[in-house]
Amino acid sequence: MTASETRSEIAVPTPPAPGGDAALPMALLELELSLDRFSGNKDDFSAFVRTVADDIGGEFLFVLPASGLVDNCLTIAVLRHGQTDGEMPTILFVCLDEDGSTIRVEQPSDRTAGLTSFAEAFVGVLERI
Repeated sequence: MTASETRSEIAVPTPPAPGGDAALPMALLELELSLDRFSGNKDDFSAFVRTVADDIGGEFLFVLPASGLVDNCLTIAVLRHGQTDGEMPTILFVCLDEDGSTIRVEQPSDRTAGLTSFAEAFVGVLERI
């Protein structure tokens, strides 16, 4: 790989929760494949993720500095995906690695529980407006 090339690292999705269906892993696969096209830099990240969210039927919520919430991450874009066919919407994080050219998908975890709650509250406010 030359210095001018970039790559996208994809986090391996966790299996769906018991009783869940395969919709989330399918959504993750679609998102991961779309994110694989990223060839920009940190200045292009937000616009690229917004476009991908629109392309896959998700919602781009906001972007913020990672501030240590996710390892090896400079910036986090927060997306919401789902809410079709009775599915509950899912919050997903798209992380721009510290190198500024590699992106990956992260699902909410214990470490990002506060950010997940914030994103859900953000959606609640938007729905009331």
